[in-house]
Amino acid sequence: MGWLWAIIVGFVLGLIAKAIIPGKQHSPLWLTTICGMLGAVVGNAIARAFGVESTPGIDWSRHAFQLVAAIVIVFVVDMLYMATLGKRKQTA
Repeated sequence: MGWLWAIIVGFVLGLIAKAIIPGKQHSPLWLTTICGMLGAVVGNAIARAFGVESTPGIDWSRHAFQLVAAIVIVFVVDMLYMATLGKRKQTA
């Protein structure tokens, strides 16, 4: 059940990150989901480093760290994806 929640959270974080980043992102949905999952893991690590590991109620600060990490990761991975895709189209 843990993997299912990781995929769902990654999917949602990835879609929110794509919606926040200005312009069109060309990365496929599966890559966006993986980036969202990575954003959740990195955001949790950053929150733990800041001492916001667990709070009573909803962990809004932890979720904010996860979202910011997902935005950065989706942005960077989309740039790398387009650079790779662009090189493939030029050689074909």
